[in-house]
Amino acid sequence: MWYTTKITQLLGIQYPILLGPMGGGFSTAGLLAAVSNAGGVGAFGAYTLTPAEILAAAEDINTKTKRPYNINLWVNDVDERLQNYPQQKIEQVKALFKPYFDELGIPMPEVSANIPSRFEAQVEVIFKIRPAVFSFIFGIPSKEILHECRRLNIKTVGSATTLDEGLALEEAGADAVIAAGFEGGGHRPSFLQPAVDSLTGTFALVQQLKRKISKPIIAAGGIVDGNGIAAALTLGADAVQIGTAFLACEESGATALHRQTLFSDRAKYTVLTKSLTGRLGRTIRTRISEDVKYETEVLPFPLQTRLLSSLRTAAIAQGKAELVNFWCGQGGPYLKHTKAGELMESLIRETGQLLK
Repeated sequence: MWYTTKITQLLGIQYPILLGPMGGGFSTAGLLAAVSNAGGVGAFGAYTLTPAEILAAAEDINTKTKRPYNINLWVNDVDERLQNYPQQKIEQVKALFKPYFDELGIPMPEVSANIPSRFEAQVEVIFKIRPAVFSFIFGIPSKEILHECRRLNIKTVGSATTLDEGLALEEAGADAVIAAGFEGGGHRPSFLQPAVDSLTGTFALVQQLKRKISKPIIAAGGIVDGNGIAAALTLGADAVQIGTAFLACEESGATALHRQTLFSDRAKYTVLTKSLTGRLGRTIRTRISEDVKYETEVLPFPLQTRLLSSLRTAAIAQGKAELVNFWCGQGGPYLKHTKAGELMESLIRETGQLLK
């Protein structure tokens, strides 16, 4: 059967469909459970959460599903450039963005470069929860962390944006590799080279990895329907990971305005920009992404996110959608479903019809 692959066997699931782990409050236990209960792997993006919040999320998840699920963290969750970052540069970037705050009539926030990493403490919680899958981006965890995951029978999945990153993940002992194409919405999780130099497309990357690594490959980026799944599996992927199509569903943590925008004509126009968070990511085009070009220096991640957090909140409240960051992959114009269960049914049915 088309749905019997290395990934379904590795994870003990029925269908090779994984939910993209969306951080920043977009993941919910309900969305995760909808995917897991339908035979795929639900996911929860937890990189912004404290250890206590991750534990609480896991308790909520366990009331909604007993099926395998994935918790995702960022290995590198704070840019190294933030160490001893000059206050003068912070003030320069604040001055660049001040006109947007003035337009909304809100004050500029006070932000500090003193932002410690949460990753090590978060991993300790992963060991307590023992999800079926621990996925990670922006790097590779230490040998000790990967060894402990193997001891606890937690499958590890890392994201690669290039062939070299895929090879590094295999050498480190990850159980599976995500081929993260530049078509995907959200951040580019590159870690060996700058993200702007790591822009391989999903299907090209799947084929590159298939020829060079033996680990199961999960295609991610621009896939929103059965056509994309069938194409990925035909090219050698063992599963797909889908984000934007599920982000548009009612069960996600996206605002109603975000979900509405994903189904609008604006979804045809996505860009890669670092102006909104400090790291390169694909979003629906905004006035800020157009004004602040890639060459313009902004604050390192996550300080840039903190700088613009109140701006985003005020823009939503005032109906200034052109100033709001709406993550979206290049498959946005093909979205059809607003309920996760219906989306899963459609993905399974369409793929089965194409690959029967």
